Amino acid sequence: MVIIVTGGTFGIGRAISLKLARDGHRVIAFGLDSRQPSSVAEHGTATLPAEAATFGLHIDTLEADVAQAADVARVVDFALATHGEIGGLVNNAAIGPLGTILTTSEDVWRRVIDVNLKGAYLASKAVLPHMISRQRGSIANVGSGGGWGKPNMLAYSASKGGMFALAAALAYDHAADGIRVNTVVPRPATLSGMSLGRIGGDMSRFRPAVAAVGRVGTADDCANVVAFLFSAAAAGLNGAILDAGSLPRQGGPVPAPP
Repeated sequence: MVIIVTGGTFGIGRAISLKLARDGHRVIAFGLDSRQPSSVAEHGTATLPAEAATFGLHIDTLEADVAQAADVARVVDFALATHGEIGGLVNNAAIGPLGTILTTSEDVWRRVIDVNLKGAYLASKAVLPHMISRQRGSIANVGSGGGWGKPNMLAYSASKGGMFALAAALAYDHAADGIRVNTVVPRPATLSGMSLGRIGGDMSRFRPAVAAVGRVGTADDCANVVAFLFSAAAAGLNGAILDAGSLPRQGGPVPAPP
């Protein structure tokens, strides 16, 4: 399957791109090489193909802004020109500046919604006609426990809450077209450009919580669930929310082991 991964060159998106490539999919990952608000991710379009090559894999990478319709169209055109089809999309690109409503400026609000929610809208809108023409396709949204509201995450929470509704609406609208749309919720504080950006890139301040599975979670935990959604075993799932975070959206935090 040909799968486009937004924000696919760093952190969770990078793990998703590599996992999908390992599973035999043809992956097009795109993102911005410059650092974005609250993130330390950069230069991924060059380093990801090099990393993939060490595993004998190939991943196409492009620098593009998911919040710009013209950039998204360019990625879709590349996928069609290079591979002749598009079977899957992972809406992963996100930024997450912290702040309450009183400390979040209108510019920050706009950029968070543009990247996290509008980006998923633009990417889905661009690939859907090609999936509909083939009467099959799969879209996986990367959500967040913040989508149910988290302290000091106003804009991010609003955008991720919108992702849940967007996925459900798409699933309803296009089930008859043979297209499935599901959402994966990663574990909080998974190592990513965003989680590092929130602490100024200082790894010594990174404090991942122990997940309910009894160990610290990784980006691969989310990547494995996303990859499942593109497998034949997930053919019956549509409009589902899969919690790859081990209980964080159920009310957490999970108690530390004794």
